[in-house]
Amino acid sequence: MIRTAGIVGVGSMGGGMAARLLGQGWRVQACDLVAAKVQALVRLGASAAATPAEAARGAGALIVCVVDAAQAEEVLFGPGGAAAALAPDAAVLLCPTIAPAAVEGLAVRLAGTGRAAIDAPMSGGPERARDGTMSLMVACQDAAFEAMRPLLEDLSNRLFRVGTQPGDGARTKLVNNLLAAINLAGAAEAIALAERLGLDPARTLQVIEQSSGQSWIGSDRMRRALAGDFAPRAHVSLLHKDSRLALEAASAAGFEASLGTQAHAAFARAMASGRADLDDGVLLELFRQP
Repeated sequence: MIRTAGIVGVGSMGGGMAARLLGQGWRVQACDLVAAKVQALVRLGASAAATPAEAARGAGALIVCVVDAAQAEEVLFGPGGAAAALAPDAAVLLCPTIAPAAVEGLAVRLAGTGRAAIDAPMSGGPERARDGTMSLMVACQDAAFEAMRPLLEDLSNRLFRVGTQPGDGARTKLVNNLLAAINLAGAAEAIALAERLGLDPARTLQVIEQSSGQSWIGSDRMRRALAGDFAPRAHVSLLHKDSRLALEAASAAGFEASLGTQAHAAFARAMASGRADLDDGVLLELFRQP
């Protein structure tokens, strides 16, 4: 395949993916509403694209790494949209965490233009996106997977083929992120309890990390929270959105996700308290409150 990839949305995860591909010898055409994010990649060797269509033109694949379904639709089919600019044998990687039905709808519209859709949500954070160790959950037809295998394998050494139908990647990601929300809320509550019991929270976290209560997200976020570092790597608003989408999917399937409901409520409280744009480790502050 052509070793040129367009990327629309080069924030935390998209920027990490772009840097990874540049390091693997790909040409990257980067597009984002925030010019500084694009310029940071230009300094690494990327080309700046003024529109999604410009990012797509001449690329073997377009990576869409925006926040929600509305933005993804705008990137692909809005004014200056990318779908019409893509080569007929190019594919679109849909990486946002969005509702499965939204992924299915975008895939149908792309198929109508003759382009393949690869449902490819990711997990692991910006550092793991940059070093190629993030999880990538892929659902697409076999032909599209094989055609895009070089790109997918360069993006991640934790590549999971979860199905052949777009939408199954989104479902897998929502299940994962609901558990991430539960684990993070539980970790914040446990560390707040340790403090209330008069324990050293940092030492307690060290014990947890080597014991049965360990979770990656709990360790990652609580270390920063205990240092008072709430600079956003993953905004509160993201897991608030993702846990809401997961609960909606659960409800549609007739499943009562009681723990997920409680975790989502914690993120809703953080949102309501004005913490939407802080790192989601700020949940510790909520559980510290009387």
